[in-house]
Amino acid sequence: MFRRGRLRPWAAACVALVTAASVAATAPTALATASARANDHAFPIPPAVEAIMHKPGYEHAQWGLYEVDPSDGTVIHSQFARQSFVPGSDTKLVTISAAWHSLGPDHRFTTPVYATGTRRGSTLQGNLALVAQGDLTMGGRTKPDGSVDYTNVDHTSANDLPGATLTPENPLAGLNRIARQVRASGITRVDGNVVIDPRIFTPPALDPQPTPLIINDNLIDLLTTPTTPGHTAKLFWRPQVAPYRVVSHVKTVPAGGTTNITVSASRDGTRITLSGTIAAGSEPQLRTSDIKDPNAFGRTALIEALGRAGVTVTARPTGPNPQRTLPASYAGDPRVAAFVSPPYRQYAKLILKVSHNLGANLALCNMAVLAGSKDCIGAGFAVEHDFLTKVAHVDPTQFAFDDGRGGDATEKATPVGLAEILGYWLHTPDATAFRYSLPILGVNGSNAISCPGCPAKGKVFAKPGTVIGIDDLNGRPVVADQSQAGYLLTNDGHLVIFVVLVNSATAPDLQGVIRIFDDTNQISALLQEEASAHL
Repeated sequence: MFRRGRLRPWAAACVALVTAASVAATAPTALATASARANDHAFPIPPAVEAIMHKPGYEHAQWGLYEVDPSDGTVIHSQFARQSFVPGSDTKLVTISAAWHSLGPDHRFTTPVYATGTRRGSTLQGNLALVAQGDLTMGGRTKPDGSVDYTNVDHTSANDLPGATLTPENPLAGLNRIARQVRASGITRVDGNVVIDPRIFTPPALDPQPTPLIINDNLIDLLTTPTTPGHTAKLFWRPQVAPYRVVSHVKTVPAGGTTNITVSASRDGTRITLSGTIAAGSEPQLRTSDIKDPNAFGRTALIEALGRAGVTVTARPTGPNPQRTLPASYAGDPRVAAFVSPPYRQYAKLILKVSHNLGANLALCNMAVLAGSKDCIGAGFAVEHDFLTKVAHVDPTQFAFDDGRGGDATEKATPVGLAEILGYWLHTPDATAFRYSLPILGVNGSNAISCPGCPAKGKVFAKPGTVIGIDDLNGRPVVADQSQAGYLLTNDGHLVIFVVLVNSATAPDLQGVIRIFDDTNQISALLQEEASAHL
């Protein structure tokens, strides 16, 4: 039972992660009881947390807070817990929970390649058809142990956030593996074409847009490294696939100078230009440019991979994907290659750790395909709705979503609803795996840079959410949402569920926005410290 008391001051030293020897499974009835009394009396919000909530920038903001002990349903803190808030990327908690359950944690995407036509010795007189399956990475992040790699600031955020870095894996790894399999099947020449079959689902009008074939998150990576002042900076870009070309006019300026790199591209995305400056001695700067036609890109990339593997294709390697030549079915056509993905739990971890927007939107399509539909929005949300009502036993009217990522300020969620999703996981076999898929305060994922020296480091497992807009009237950023939702691990190994959200905060600049992000992490850390002292 939670006891009243004051927060202890933070210590300067970090406290090592205390791993719970065992966490008791949470009875769904305990959280249901807690939810029912969410607006009843709870313990007062600690003064240190209140002080953060009243800092400059929050004068017109609204804070929501809900903290519950899942072992007995005790509501520890509750403020506007049943009111709807913009959840930002905390939407992903619902999306990925539904996908993880529906697909299954061990689900693997198998992307086959069929040989259509006739074989004459080592020559295929016909086409190779790669049937895309909505595989998020196609091996472009797969580590030798089969897990999916990530960096704390993902390359998909490089144009928006500082500090984005690349994983070392080759984005073309999956296509290279497919090409080697085609060669191992005995084919050395294709007198025909290579075609990407994208018919598994219809790409929905979402941003970013999920597509059946995804190579390198449908991005060209552009990494600029400073040289000496007055000279052109060094450029590394990947994946290098025809007919994409990159030209950089970025100049190195003296140390301490301005780093400002802009990217422009032709309408079809194949001609990319970088301009601007980078300060000598600074860290390399990553930017990205969109792949406008993933099917055409993938087709060319596969033809080039086949060439590296010793398979000649007579068709022109660049140009549109000849989708109209695809057969109605592949009955009777031999499968000559297949790429098998890591298990879905690895993709879920990637999506949650770095707030991977494309992967979250793609999850709707993955669920739609599971239901036998090409309609990502209609069928995907139908699967998610069934998960909420029939599996998690969470009232779906606590949410209002129009995508999988949480990128819209019209989307809504209640703190109680998010807490109930987190509570659902505690009585599943994947409870620990899900918890460790969330960013860990001061350790990894989106929350790695916050609270590096506080006692709560390593003991807050939470998904952050952020929605930022511009107030043109007053010339300042507006944070429609900054939130954290997840678990607090007390020093003696007890788990507590918490949700903290702030809507309509303001900041003078990007650094002010980052301070709001840090404020929600500081609240999370203070709550962990309080729970450790009094539970």
